[in-house]
Amino acid sequence: MLKKVLIANRGEIAVRIIRACREMGIRTVAVYSEADKDSLHRKMADESVCIGPARSGLSYLNVKNLIEAACQTGADSIHPGYGFLSESSSFAKMCNEIGIKFIGPSSEIIELMGNKSKAKETMKKAGVPVVPGSDGLVASLEDAQKIAKKIKYPVIIKASAGGGGKGIRIAYSEEELIKAYDIVKQEAKISFNDDSIYIEKFVENPRHVEIQVLADEHGNVIHLGERDCSVQRRNQKVLEETPSMILNDKIRKKMYDVTVKAVKEIGYSSAGTIEYLVDKNLDFYFMEMNTRVQVEHPITEAVSGVDILKEQLRIAAGEPLSVAQKDITFTGHAMECRINAENPDKNFMPCPGLITGLLIPGGNGIRVDTAIYAGYKVPQTYDSMIGKLIVHGRDREEAIAKMKSALGEFIVEGIDTNTDFLYKILENEKFKNNDYDTSFIKKEFGL
Repeated sequence: MLKKVLIANRGEIAVRIIRACREMGIRTVAVYSEADKDSLHRKMADESVCIGPARSGLSYLNVKNLIEAACQTGADSIHPGYGFLSESSSFAKMCNEIGIKFIGPSSEIIELMGNKSKAKETMKKAGVPVVPGSDGLVASLEDAQKIAKKIKYPVIIKASAGGGGKGIRIAYSEEELIKAYDIVKQEAKISFNDDSIYIEKFVENPRHVEIQVLADEHGNVIHLGERDCSVQRRNQKVLEETPSMILNDKIRKKMYDVTVKAVKEIGYSSAGTIEYLVDKNLDFYFMEMNTRVQVEHPITEAVSGVDILKEQLRIAAGEPLSVAQKDITFTGHAMECRINAENPDKNFMPCPGLITGLLIPGGNGIRVDTAIYAGYKVPQTYDSMIGKLIVHGRDREEAIAKMKSALGEFIVEGIDTNTDFLYKILENEKFKNNDYDTSFIKKEFGL
């Protein structure tokens, strides 16, 4: 088993990893920027090291400082969490080359799945349905126009190295494609230092459904069911639930089988997620693979009873999975709301600042993953998510009722949050009737 894990992250995911390590008797090292000197993850870890100024490029993305911190503290492994360097193949490779275990898949797999066009081709060969589109990267605007004409509009132009909703444009006509082409290439260059793009048929009004997998280094692969992540704003997830109420048992099993087979074929090991678009006919298409733990993993833990972080740590230590597929049973319905420090009435403007008072909701089937506390100052430098509210009920109706109750109890004084907006989503008739897709927030709230 691993003896000391350095957590190359911050906020609630760093706290989540520390808790999993504690329960397994593993020591932890927190890294923090100067802006995070009073952070909860720093206080909770066994040791902590400052790795630079507030700017993430000089701290949480500073590979040299992270490696030095691991070496100085004698950490035998690094957990990247999500975001930052979690899907950096070069960072994973560097860790493993100097004898520090990167808690995630191999650098080769990260690189393969991180390149969206290569990932699509790989999954296609593994028997996973893919959206019609370009064979690999698009070389020029002329090629883009030819492809779009062949697969028919609307089309979606994507940065090959993209993620987090960046480097994406939809074109409903050739005129829009011409405008979007250069914009996406510029965004891709600025955001990912890679302006390569590809084109796909745009699946209109889809549901966004992802399958959680765990795979060890001994060839064992299991799925932990699906999550529906269709409630999004500008390609950013807002609320997730499991199971997905759009799937029937036949389609659900088909998705599970295809996913597990693909994961085995590519030789994957660690926690991971394959994301799909599901259209109105229940045809599903590969979108991307996330080679890390997901923000929304707690709802899967709620319905499956499996601790994904602990399994990820076991896999990294070379141990087999502690559970087999036959051991997994899914119970009830779980839902997660992302709590952000932002003002929805001011175009979701981030609202950093001092938290003067805090009440965290509780009760049966209610979980809060967060790193905030009364007296904590939310920095302006990082993502606005300050917590995740997770509920587990007997069915979807009970889960919605619990979430509404818990949101009413979630009081954060001193800064604005999006809790009222989340409550409005839960009150929406279309959401309550499972009549929604990825354009739900735009259609219902004009946002």
